[in-house]
Amino acid sequence: MKQFTLSLLCVFIAVTAWSQTQIKGTVIDAITSEPLPDVTLRLEKSAAETMTNAMGVFVLNNLTQEGDQILLVLKNGFITKRLPIILTIGQTLNLDVITLDVDISAEQQQIGLISLSDNDLNSGDDDLGNFNVSGLLSAGRDAFLSAAAFDWSATFFRPRGLDNANGKVLINGIEMNKQFNGRPQWGNWGGLNDAQRNREFSQGLTPSEYNFGGLAGVTNIVMRASQEREGGRISYAAANASYQGRVMASYNSGLNSNGWAYSVLLARRFGEEGFQDGTLYDANSMYLSVEKKINDAHSLNFTGFYTPNRRGRATAITEEQFDLKGRTYNPFWGYQDGEKRNTREREIEEPVLMLNHYWTLSDKTTINSNLGYQFGSIKSGRVDNGSLRNPAPNYYQLLPSYALQDPNPTAYDFQNAYLLEQDFINDGQFDWNSLYQANANGGNSNIILQDDVIDDSQLSANVIINSQVTDAITIDGNVSYRGLKSENYAQVSDLLGGDGFLDIDNFSVSESQDGQDGDLAQSDVRNPNRVVVEGDRYKYNYDMDATVVSGFAQAQFTYKKIDFYVSGTASNTSYQRTGLYENGNFTGSRSFGPSEKLSFTNGGIKAGATYKLSGRHLIDVNAGYYSVAPGIRNSFSNARQNNDVVIGLESEQIQSVDASYIFRSPIVKGRLTGFYTGFQKGTDIGFFFTQNSIAGTEASFVQEVLTNIERRNIGAELGIEAQVLPTLKLKAAASVGQYTYANNPNIYYTSDDFEGPQTFGDGTTAIKDLHVAGGPERAYQLGFEYRDPEFWNFGLTVNYFSNSYLDFSNLARTANFNQDIDGQPFNDYDTDVARDLLRQTEIDDYFLVNIIGGKSWRVGDYFVGFFATVNNVLDETYITGGFEDSRRANYRSSLEEAQRDTPVFGDRLFFGRGTTYYVNAYVRF
Repeated sequence: MKQFTLSLLCVFIAVTAWSQTQIKGTVIDAITSEPLPDVTLRLEKSAAETMTNAMGVFVLNNLTQEGDQILLVLKNGFITKRLPIILTIGQTLNLDVITLDVDISAEQQQIGLISLSDNDLNSGDDDLGNFNVSGLLSAGRDAFLSAAAFDWSATFFRPRGLDNANGKVLINGIEMNKQFNGRPQWGNWGGLNDAQRNREFSQGLTPSEYNFGGLAGVTNIVMRASQEREGGRISYAAANASYQGRVMASYNSGLNSNGWAYSVLLARRFGEEGFQDGTLYDANSMYLSVEKKINDAHSLNFTGFYTPNRRGRATAITEEQFDLKGRTYNPFWGYQDGEKRNTREREIEEPVLMLNHYWTLSDKTTINSNLGYQFGSIKSGRVDNGSLRNPAPNYYQLLPSYALQDPNPTAYDFQNAYLLEQDFINDGQFDWNSLYQANANGGNSNIILQDDVIDDSQLSANVIINSQVTDAITIDGNVSYRGLKSENYAQVSDLLGGDGFLDIDNFSVSESQDGQDGDLAQSDVRNPNRVVVEGDRYKYNYDMDATVVSGFAQAQFTYKKIDFYVSGTASNTSYQRTGLYENGNFTGSRSFGPSEKLSFTNGGIKAGATYKLSGRHLIDVNAGYYSVAPGIRNSFSNARQNNDVVIGLESEQIQSVDASYIFRSPIVKGRLTGFYTGFQKGTDIGFFFTQNSIAGTEASFVQEVLTNIERRNIGAELGIEAQVLPTLKLKAAASVGQYTYANNPNIYYTSDDFEGPQTFGDGTTAIKDLHVAGGPERAYQLGFEYRDPEFWNFGLTVNYFSNSYLDFSNLARTANFNQDIDGQPFNDYDTDVARDLLRQTEIDDYFLVNIIGGKSWRVGDYFVGFFATVNNVLDETYITGGFEDSRRANYRSSLEEAQRDTPVFGDRLFFGRGTTYYVNAYVRF
């Protein structure tokens, strides 16, 4: 009996000692020294968590860990702290006072998003798409992610060779990636920076509680009224990169005693032009979020935002145009009545409404139900020149190279070249007067402005569940639905002085009933020779219906030495086109009425583990295999004209693995990661004009369809930072990769100029081992940050980029390259010369130096500060990307171009910006 009593006493003493293991302290604002309430304190890789009270005091009880640990100190709007600590069972660790610094990275992040927004808005059907992933990244995670998100974004650097279609962007748990191409449309929420500071980011394949995600991770932007920092903020920004000015005002009420909270924001961004000439910026942003806490278990939040924006676009230029006009040259604009007017404006008006229900089922389980509705349109303007010659000021026949294209130019050719050169240097812009004069004779217009319109309505709904089954096991999952109704059409935006416009295809002849060439093709044979006026739909008109049903389930396990997870997903995606016009080149059901209904069933699995060698040394491994449906864009070979589905269309298959060594100490933090990703069964469609003979035609506007594309991305990334002094941090980052095609994909061509799909040779294009274009494969950074105790900071980074390549012509790498117009091989074909002609162009290496700084003050109850950055301080001239011109893409034509001092159809290049600045001043109260 005594032994039993003694045993019970020992157990009681042990349990009591265990329960007394705790951490306590106070958290204050580093600027104001005022206590900070609602700060989360959590032991890393543990379920132990608490929050500070109104006086900033916390006590973290009932701890079961011992030895080296990391204490996370988190609060929205402040820099997260990771404090190394040592826990001893049965003892209390008193940390006294912990200070938190205001997070200026939210301001810094605006720089990355500006670059991103510009790229999204400037790229179009005729431009190379460099789809920046920086908006998906999160500053503060490590030195590499910070470099990639901010300093490297202007170069269109793509971490691990990925673009933003490989990641998921959510707002309040609702996916925002477009079904058209899988990419987020950043213009839908531009200018809402103050309302989007709360972001949850899961890197790469690592687990997210909201979504299965993709290779580039998951970013969930929390726009919930009760989660916004209480108070107001007014700011003004001046810049020269995209817009010239931005004014923003926001106020967050916080949660009052009646359970209500609201958040409002108004902003305007404006500018006659950015760094590139003629790129106007006209944008407004409005945001409202209202939340009602019904009781401790239920809360209902409404969020709505509307960010209409209008932008003047730019495009790639040739080396010849750069030499004559410089890197700011933009051929899309011209003077009208003394003001710059861009012929290619893009206008986005897509309001978003959301209703979110938060249900705390128990201390361990929450259910989040979300309903979202997005509607509105994206309009992309351009010139429709009817039967007239291309009026573009950089049209190849208006440049000096055209006059000197003969191998033995005459004195007259040199004189003409000089005149063309001087005209281009002194003007080189759209002549709006000539456009109006072309319509000056009365009657119908010969040339007009049109908008390509995408008018979408999308309903989204999902249910997300998170449950902590035990202290070591967490379960996440969701079920999601997205239904899209998309109207696609061309619309007359400006008749340029005429009375109407004849809706026919001036460059295509329809086939008559007896098999002979007939009249010019009708855009809609059911409404022949229709004259349209401003606001009318014309040329093409179709609906696209798309539905995605998906779900995922995930389990996370957290133990003393190892954490691991496993996650699976399944989805079904369906598309159907319904033609509203019967196109004269594709009569009957081939263009009119419903198309074949496409359906793709996909799934995937991923898993990973983190092994904790100690509190400072960790090994992290992630692997995944999954498939994704092709986007709407790559499912129909020419959706504007017909119902034809891409031949051999399949879901893309992706497998990926990465492994990281992570080191964390109070002074040094670093991560070294190696990665491999393989892509199979990809699809891509290009649209361009070529003078190469296809199906016996001398010149055609074609659709180039590639299927069964295989790619391989392999490389390593490093990020390291050292807090060498309390005020001074040194940092370095590097990315070394190789992103190449792993096979020779299938390829075919379609056009309204020839009948049926056309192929060459074995029906492939020889691109194996060529590099995937889109930003540098190698990037390096050295830098420092200084934070003074008087609340000012300054930083500088030096960045080096290399191994970037131009996109190549697929047509030039088909069997057509060595064939004459009669389909016979060239008799003068030289294999060695051809190899040189087809070598992929590598872009020159370059350095970029960026500086950043800021200062903050407390004035009574107000906080005043500013933040500034200057990018490319040394005004380096560099190329961010580009593509070969496929207009003349056979052996003889390519050889002629290569032998000229200045090619007539040279590579199209995107030049990076020179020195740009961004300055933001704010008042917070």
